[in-house]
Amino acid sequence: MANIAYVRVSTVEQNDERQREALAAYQIDKWFCEKVSGKDTNRPQLQAMLEFVREGDTVYVHDFSRLARSTADLLNIVDTLAAKGVHLVSRKEAVDSSTPTGKLMLTMIGAIAEFERANLLERQREGIAIAKREGKYKGRTPVTPADFAAQYARYQRREIPSKAELARVLKISRPTLDKLIKEQGEG
Repeated sequence: MANIAYVRVSTVEQNDERQREALAAYQIDKWFCEKVSGKDTNRPQLQAMLEFVREGDTVYVHDFSRLARSTADLLNIVDTLAAKGVHLVSRKEAVDSSTPTGKLMLTMIGAIAEFERANLLERQREGIAIAKREGKYKGRTPVTPADFAAQYARYQRREIPSKAELARVLKISRPTLDKLIKEQGEG
């Protein structure tokens, strides 16, 4: 029987120390930590944790939003753990899936979290629509590195071996690079 921790932050810029510190009190035997969006369950460390756990283990999370973004995903993960005889404890919500009350609370908390996220996104869309109507919203400022043309020419001459490397050299994301290339008419 092992104490397992799952820690997740959404971006590489975010720090997971707050979660690690809070979960350290549970005498964790094995840590699974990642810096990736929680929009779906296709996350390497989550999948590794689900493979690793065995009957009698307990998985600790700081809060349910670290584990799943939707009620369906949360309940699927809980079901997967339960089928393996593994308990889930959420520190923030003080919920333990090994109890009937804990199981009920999991369902309710997951539904509330999903409801809150949906409301936040709806308010965001409404705010953007109003700002656009009033001419106050222009979208994100376009990103165009000053040396894009020169670096792109190097990529075309195979001096830069890949788009990933070109994006790194330009200090932009791959989607931004793809957009800039498309605007050049090169697709």
